[in-house]
Formats: sequence, structure tokens, C-alpha cells
Amino acid sequence: MDGIQPSDLAWGWIVLGLLLAGLEMLAPGVYLIWLALAALITGLIAFVAEPGVAVQVVCFVSLALIAAFSARRFLRDQPIVSADPLLNRGAHRFVGETALVTESLDGGSGRVRVGDSEWIARGPDIEVGSRVRITGVAGTALTVEPLTLLPNEGAAPPG
Repeated sequence: MDGIQPSDLAWGWIVLGLLLAGLEMLAPGVYLIWLALAALITGLIAFVAEPGVAVQVVCFVSLALIAAFSARRFLRDQPIVSADPLLNRGAHRFVGETALVTESLDGGSGRVRVGDSEWIARGPDIEVGSRVRITGVAGTALTVEPLTLLPNEGAAPPG
């Protein structure tokens, strides 16, 4: 045996392509799929044309670069819109929600309860037990304002 024959590498490229595709499924990131595609196409070319080892490597590198840059351009021009754009922006999900003051906002800072967690809050002075509306996020603190309820229209005034 005089070493690796170019035709022997065809199966190696196919196996490499399938392994890379499998790794992409385990750890999705849309990076390895382009290398997998390049390896599979290189394997098919190696089966059909039986080019030398150096030509196969150049073919693989060229196809990987073409696939990666083409995908990059395509995704830049037609981005994938997230179904939940606030998924990794936890505190921003609370904007517009109401919260309960658990530590009075004195001097512009206190704590509020949102759902099952407490957050640092910034806003005007507000007493414990008051309801507030979350208007924004400043770093890790929620910006709040007093919740003003509208009186019931048509209801008789108290007294």
C-alpha cells in the first residue's frame, strides 16, 4: 500500500460531512453545516472525477468559503425574524407590566416584586404595598411609575 489513494478519500469526505452535520444538530449555531455541505460535495466530486488529494483539499476549502459567505450574505439580506425578540433580554419583558412595591422607593430607589422575583426599581418615592407600572429598564434596575387607575365612568361618587 503506497498511502492514501484519491479515490479512498471520497468516503472520508462523506463521513466527515455527515459527522459535521450531526454536530450541527447537537450544537446548532449555523456554522458547521456549511463545512458539512462542502465536505459532502467534495466527497461526491471525489467519487465522480477522482481528483488528487491536493485538489480535493482545495475543493473543500473553496466550497466551504463559498457556502459560508453566500449564507452570510443571504442572512444579512433576509434575516430570520425571531418569534420572541425579547427572549434573552429578561427585564425588558416586564415593560408595561404592573408590579408590587416590596421595599419603598425612597430617594428614587427601592424594590418591586414581578411574578415570583424581586427587582431593584428606580422611580419617584412610592410606599410599600403600592402598585406600579414598569416603564423601562436601566441596566439591571426597572424604571417604574405609580399606577393610576381611572375611576369607573357612570359610577356614583363615594360618600
